Amino acid sequence: MLFKLSIKNIRKSIRDYAVYFFTLIVAVAVFYIFNAIETQSVLLKVTSSTREIIRLMSDMLSGISVFISFVLGFLIIYAGRFLMKRRKREFGIYLTLGMGKRKISMILFLETLLIGIISLGVGLLIGVCVSQFMSIVVANMFEADLTEFEFIVSGQSCIKTVCCFGIIYLVVMLFHMVIISRYKLIDLLQAGKKTEKIRLKNPALCTIVFLIASAILGYAYYLVTAKAGQIEAVNGIFLPIFLGVLATFLIFWSLSGLLLKLFMSMKKIYYRGLNSFTLRQISSKINTTVVSMTVICLMLFLTICILSCSVSIRNSLNHNLTEMVPVDLQLQKPMNLKRADSENQYSRKQLASSGLTIGEVCRKAGYDIEAQMEDKIQFYLYEQAHLTLKSTLGKTAHEATEKYPFLQQKTRETIMRLSDYNRVAKLFGQETYTLEENQYLVVADLDAMAKLRSKALKEGRQITVSKTVLKPKYSACKKGFIIMAPQHVNSGIFIVPDAVVADKDIVTDNLVGNYREKNPEKKQQLEEDFLKTLEKAQEDYLLPDGNTKISLYEGAVGLGAMASFIGLYLGMIFLISGAAILALKELSESADNIERYVMLRKLGADEKTINRALFAQIGIFFLFPLLLAAIHSVFGIRFAMYLVEPLIEDKLIVPILVTAGIIAVIYGGYFIITYLCSKNIIKK
Repeated sequence: MLFKLSIKNIRKSIRDYAVYFFTLIVAVAVFYIFNAIETQSVLLKVTSSTREIIRLMSDMLSGISVFISFVLGFLIIYAGRFLMKRRKREFGIYLTLGMGKRKISMILFLETLLIGIISLGVGLLIGVCVSQFMSIVVANMFEADLTEFEFIVSGQSCIKTVCCFGIIYLVVMLFHMVIISRYKLIDLLQAGKKTEKIRLKNPALCTIVFLIASAILGYAYYLVTAKAGQIEAVNGIFLPIFLGVLATFLIFWSLSGLLLKLFMSMKKIYYRGLNSFTLRQISSKINTTVVSMTVICLMLFLTICILSCSVSIRNSLNHNLTEMVPVDLQLQKPMNLKRADSENQYSRKQLASSGLTIGEVCRKAGYDIEAQMEDKIQFYLYEQAHLTLKSTLGKTAHEATEKYPFLQQKTRETIMRLSDYNRVAKLFGQETYTLEENQYLVVADLDAMAKLRSKALKEGRQITVSKTVLKPKYSACKKGFIIMAPQHVNSGIFIVPDAVVADKDIVTDNLVGNYREKNPEKKQQLEEDFLKTLEKAQEDYLLPDGNTKISLYEGAVGLGAMASFIGLYLGMIFLISGAAILALKELSESADNIERYVMLRKLGADEKTINRALFAQIGIFFLFPLLLAAIHSVFGIRFAMYLVEPLIEDKLIVPILVTAGIIAVIYGGYFIITYLCSKNIIKK
């Protein structure tokens, strides 16, 4: 009997709370898909380094899944709370008919068990099917060979998903039992007659609180934008976060009384149609859900920031690769090391080889890398003790300290001969320059540092190199770089006439060029052989370090893939959770307010007017947290761009459009489903 009753209740609940079941199924599917990435990509034909990147990405996703489990657990328990509230009268009838609380708890146990089995089964089935397409996405990102691809089910991910959601459903069962044990019969029977009391807050107090909250929020925005450079440590970010959360809570607390009082004073609008009913309903909802609205707003804020930044990082990395990695190989080796300064870091044998060039030390180590290269260019970089960042910035040094307190201004500047730079620039496809005997120029591609240096150059800041006074040829930095990287990292190189530098100031030897070999697989093998040779000789020689096009491409693609998958994973879970909580709250409110809509019909309101009022209620209820989250995200994204400035370009139109599209589909979809289900509920 209890089993049949549970089945009947589930069928009835599916009609009214399709959003709840849909959310459970989607959560299970998403959880499986992102945890099955490594298993799905095993059959892809990729290099060993790419395989390691995919494994690292999978490990990170598995770690994030632990956090996701808590988020989903909170969502399901929170949703269960609303469903229990909706069924109070039903439980009261059971008790009146003589059914004990244990049997009611058993009914809930069976319902949760059946719901869990159904959602796990359907969710895993959808997840297994969709995860096959995820393999194609991974293969496309890593340019993998799909010839050996086949349909596969990840047993490990299935077990992880079942265990995770099994624990969550067990907690929900215990939660339901505790709730049932605390119910009183009189409260259950009168649940349908009780209505939320609208307590009008003092409008003057609401106005004051709203202004205080706005001021707090403005100060938090100021800290993460204008004063972002003065946040001295990870702990420093907690203050603006706390202020932002507090201000968000206070805004929602004051908003219900403020809006209602504002519109009540506008009598023509307030008494038009069902506006008075709609506004009081909205005020009541916001007034009774301040905490949940705050949580939902913050989840939407995180969704917008995470999705936008992850898409931007991936796009920036992919865009930068073509420009920033123009040759196959770049090596750099320290030169002229002093024993007193370096004996703790290097052995005597390594220090003895510090005077050798890259070509010489590689030949001694047993691999002539120069013989494998064409279009190769060898050049030196120089430093002088007195030429530091502080001395070259001049008056701008104070501004640099304020904006970037971690900037080491005692760092020596990098100097390069004009002829060497022009040779490298020509190979890299960059602009070449000419200088007079008393001139210098600065090349940089890191925007923040380029702006600071340009201010010093505009002031005509002179420098002294080997007792030769040089003045800037240009009043601004020129864009350029000599070190390959997947992003813009060149903070400034001083290009000077060849005659003003001496060999005693050489600090590094550099070698750039392309391989003679053109076959990608043979290039990969060549690099592996080179690395193995260097590993064997690292104790005897001071060996070069550097980057290759293959390794940079793999690393950039891997980082972009991790950013994309992690951002999408977190963003979707936060978005689904926030939208589902709002939807379930609205469905519960619609069920509780059936009698009010019946009364509206008796008073002469037609279905079109009632549906319009319902649409406005749900729309405004969904819009408020999204609107405030969008405002938060403007400053949140700016702060994120400051933290990972080299990784994110200042072109956020595409990432924001992508994020807006995802939010429109998921959040908008929940809104439409909620409206249709609510309309169906109030018709009964």
